[in-house]
Amino acid sequence: MPRPTAAQLAYGSCTVIFSTLAMLLLSQTSSGLGIAVITLSALALGLLVAVTVPLPKRVRSDSMAAVPAPAPAPVQERVPAPRETASVAASVSSASVSAVREPAGP
Repeated sequence: MPRPTAAQLAYGSCTVIFSTLAMLLLSQTSSGLGIAVITLSALALGLLVAVTVPLPKRVRSDSMAAVPAPAPAPVQERVPAPRETASVAASVSSASVSAVREPAGP
């Protein structure tokens, strides 16, 4: 059985308290049996009110299935550099390294 919500507890408690006071004042009873009957009827009324309080609506998993998933982002392909460019870059880097290593002069 699910737990009662705060609204159910509040409405049920207020109903029990106010209906007990109202019935005791209106009936003006002083016997123990009359007070017991009024108390039990107020508890039954409070329980009825607490059960009939509308519950908050929950999101159903069926409605979530109807929502389409976002489309994935397009994949960008990496284009490899041509071999000629790589060989030219290698020869340039080796020439610059050899130029730096050569002595500047006598």
